[in-house]
Amino acid sequence: MNLHKYLNEKKNIIEDALKKIIYSNTDTPKIYESMNYSLFAGGKRLRPIITIMACELFDGNINEVIPFACCLELIHTYSLIHDDLPAMDNDDFRRGKLTNHKIFGDGFAILAGDALLNKSYEILFSLIHNSDNKEYKKAAFKISEASGVLGMIGGQALDLFYENKEIPIDKLIEMHDKKTGALIKASLETGAIIAKADEKDIKLMGDFGHLIGRAFQIMDDVLDEKGTLKKLGKNIGRDSINKKATYVKHFGLEQSEKNAFDLIFEAKKLIRVYGNKSKLLADLAEYIVKRDS
Repeated sequence: MNLHKYLNEKKNIIEDALKKIIYSNTDTPKIYESMNYSLFAGGKRLRPIITIMACELFDGNINEVIPFACCLELIHTYSLIHDDLPAMDNDDFRRGKLTNHKIFGDGFAILAGDALLNKSYEILFSLIHNSDNKEYKKAAFKISEASGVLGMIGGQALDLFYENKEIPIDKLIEMHDKKTGALIKASLETGAIIAKADEKDIKLMGDFGHLIGRAFQIMDDVLDEKGTLKKLGKNIGRDSINKKATYVKHFGLEQSEKNAFDLIFEAKKLIRVYGNKSKLLADLAEYIVKRDS
């Protein structure tokens, strides 16, 4: 199966699963509407799809991994809602639509993000509570760690702290690895864990995720400089306006793109040990640096 067909097929599976997870079962005003607005705003579903990819690589059960994959997407979506807030990146558009707070106000945007994050933990705790499967506990811990101060939130904190400041290159790399890379790394590790892969394979998936996650964020920096509103679905040049610390600011466009391609080359080398079974992962890695949105 080619990558494009695979992405569409798995995206549909994730969409259906998410619709079953997020539905209004109370008369609480606006909150479910706000949650659904951002959750179904047209995302790529990259994180849950690579979770499935890693699970399939080790012959795992897709149905077993889907709840974990959905948790990763809920966490990712919450982070985007909060990132767009005036106190953070102050963005007006996301995926070609007005950002959540522009439609529902800051208060409901904050609550929607909180609710999506909390829902992910409700699902994880339910999975653990209803099973003695040790892999469930391990996967839940990986996801939790990658979402917190040691991962995504830590990266966002660095991003906020270094606005309008000079950032050491090691801190810039740490920021990117945490802000974007941590959740991508955890997605691949989670897929391998649920498939009961060996520890060496779980580590290799993590190393692969680390490399493609960094490349993904570098390309985000690049696209913020040379992308278009039509393709990106959000205003470009926001990093410069907000005086953000980026790879492009440090290395320039050409060198930043080269760095991203070098990372993908190294990532693809890592998974050669799996032969033809890793072709989709290798194609996905290429997609990360060749995308235009």
